[in-house]
Amino acid sequence: MALTKWNMKSFMKGASILTIAAIIVKVLSAVYRVPFQNLVGDKGFYIYQQVYPFIGIFIVWTSSGFAVAVSKMLAESKGPGESRGILRVSLAYILILSAMIFLLLRTGSSFFADLMGDSALAPVLQTGSYIVLVLPFLAVLKGVFQSEGQMIPVAISNVSEQLFRVVIVLAGTWLAVRAGTSLYKIGEITMWAAIAGEVAGVFILTWFFVQRKRAPLVAVQPWKVVKDLTKISVSVSASSLILLVFQLVDSFTVYNALMQAGFTSETAMTMKGIYDRGQPLAQMGILLASTLALALVPLIAHHASKQQGRGALPFISLTFRTSILFGWAATIGLVLVLPFVNEMLFETRTGSVALIIFSIQILWLSIILPLTAILQGSGKVRGPLLLLVLGVLIKLATTPPLVRQYGIEGAAVSGAFAFAFVAVLLIIYFKRFWKFPLASSRFYIVLLNAAGAMAVILIPWVLVCDLWLFDGLPSRWGATLTAMTAVCIGAIIFLFVVLKSRIMNEREWYLLPFGKRLAIVQLWLTKNRR
Repeated sequence: MALTKWNMKSFMKGASILTIAAIIVKVLSAVYRVPFQNLVGDKGFYIYQQVYPFIGIFIVWTSSGFAVAVSKMLAESKGPGESRGILRVSLAYILILSAMIFLLLRTGSSFFADLMGDSALAPVLQTGSYIVLVLPFLAVLKGVFQSEGQMIPVAISNVSEQLFRVVIVLAGTWLAVRAGTSLYKIGEITMWAAIAGEVAGVFILTWFFVQRKRAPLVAVQPWKVVKDLTKISVSVSASSLILLVFQLVDSFTVYNALMQAGFTSETAMTMKGIYDRGQPLAQMGILLASTLALALVPLIAHHASKQQGRGALPFISLTFRTSILFGWAATIGLVLVLPFVNEMLFETRTGSVALIIFSIQILWLSIILPLTAILQGSGKVRGPLLLLVLGVLIKLATTPPLVRQYGIEGAAVSGAFAFAFVAVLLIIYFKRFWKFPLASSRFYIVLLNAAGAMAVILIPWVLVCDLWLFDGLPSRWGATLTAMTAVCIGAIIFLFVVLKSRIMNEREWYLLPFGKRLAIVQLWLTKNRR
């Protein structure tokens, strides 16, 4: 029993390390897009966002999904010899898969670029294709360390990959812009930066790996390993991939539909770049939901195996409620101040209506990500995967006609509708296995009250700031001060209502990253009621 407790403690410590690394990586991934857009403008941002989903999908699938699959299979192996056999088959399989995708992207780059409506994207896509040759080593090495509970090498690698990439993207782009390099060449620089980041991650993990002892090789069944790897990796990474797959659908549909609607090529590129401003905003908005899924699902999986007590139910409820709480706060907050956030980050308020609609995706993703992770952690894999595929098909079917009719606002509506559809069906599917309410009716009433309080105070505040308080400042400075003060005021109001209502108890706050301080504030706010 002592050993089991120690193992669980070590596992949760490792999960915490990976969670912190994941937060850093996600913040870097979202934040660097802002100075990049400022350097290259909306057209340059369009070029990057058209091509990135092609390689982003494979990055997430291999370095996340395959790494977890390899880790799980190694952890369940019968000894070091079998583990080495699994590793050999896994590496061979992922190398073959990578080579096939590399050849597809290299030889088919002109075909894909033509499908996107912009043949000049072909060289950018060709450059990006090289990254898939690096990822097999990254996936297998991460899987080895995760299977042994050695999360520090994985965390160092994850953060280093993203840091290298961000530094090279921004430094390379700055130098290229100063030299007058074309935007499409800058797009190629961003792809080389992504490759450099992955290579850095491989070098770091290899340095840790070579210090290990080798075990004698034991033969394994190759097709069983391949089958399990594919099944586990797809199911694990499906929810993380959904936003990237939606971006890929946009790459093939939005620009083409704008051209069909009668816009010139340059205008359509700029409009698509403006629409793509929503991606970093959504990434930051769902940061907590995706982090919670990573941090709390191991607890759910652990307690789900217990026969006594309530098992995983309290953790399932906590994951859902916390994700909804902060997803709702991020959605309402962005909707209320988005024109000013838009100008603060991206220089103009152009496209704010489309970005407001786009931001609604945050709420639906805050439902989809934790529920998918909970279902997968409980062994329910096929249902969530099919629902996510259905969401992609809805997005694919609705984007072109909506964009032709309403422009980039139509694309935003399409994404929000598809995610809403998946979220509702996912809740219905979830209820088939767990009949208990995920949250009380009072919980939802308090969230509505908190949103109402934010709106009542923030709308007059931003109007006063925009029309009078910061009116004498340069426009972008005024928007920045308006946005920053509104975000701070809105966060305080929202948390005050939530903590005062005590819809989550102090012990629940303590389980969350940085929740201790919120628990202390809640105790102070409610001390007269206790």
